[in-house]
Amino acid sequence: MTDASGPDARVAASVAGRERWQPAVIAAIVPLTPAVVSVRLRPQHTRPFLAGQHVDVRLTAEDGYRAQRSYSVASAPDEGDTIELVIERLDDGEVSTYFHDSAAPGDTVEIAGPHASYFVWRPGVDGSVLLAAGGSGVAPFLSMVRQRARLADPTPMLLLYSARTWGDVIARDELLAHERRQSGFTACFCLTRDVTRRSSDFARRVDQAVIDDMLARLGGTPTHTFVCGANTFVGAIADLLLAAGVPAGSVRTERYGGD
Repeated sequence: MTDASGPDARVAASVAGRERWQPAVIAAIVPLTPAVVSVRLRPQHTRPFLAGQHVDVRLTAEDGYRAQRSYSVASAPDEGDTIELVIERLDDGEVSTYFHDSAAPGDTVEIAGPHASYFVWRPGVDGSVLLAAGGSGVAPFLSMVRQRARLADPTPMLLLYSARTWGDVIARDELLAHERRQSGFTACFCLTRDVTRRSSDFARRVDQAVIDDMLARLGGTPTHTFVCGANTFVGAIADLLLAAGVPAGSVRTERYGGD
């Protein structure tokens, strides 16, 4: 398994520290759920990126104090001169509370990146793709799904998305639209504190039966598997995938702190 918190991540962090920061103007802030906003940034210099990569965002206070956080890019590559970040409010998060409580279009922050090449999807690869997201961990997968749609890529792709309630599913209507319009793309929601609205979804946490169902829907073991979410979610899903016979070398994980 390739983990974004492993040696590659430490190398990426070191590179990030050396990379030149650039200003980025906030173009728009749009609520997605009660706890999540979409932030559109317009960097001074547009840099190419791959679906799944992340950028570092840095805030600097008047007294010189700085706070920094990494966020996956949710927009598709080559989408335009802005990038979209999906930012969940964390009560003790200095960066996330700024975007939720204080930031406004026209304000400027600093960004560095994009970074990392171990958690990316490249169109045209052989085989099927399984995406497993917990909460705001869906952000890099939005980039992948959107790029697949833009390129009409035929790669079979299934998104398994765990959220507390139907209202907590980030970009829910967009994902449902992609499922209707994209041949070979499927979205399945696991709602841990709500009832289901579709017979294809689940009203419980992801368990072995859910994973087995996902593999059956894909027609067998996926060639590429990506898992993103909180530490406990990623660890649990990785164990279930291995128990289902998915090769460890085909599973890539990205995790953030907290439960």
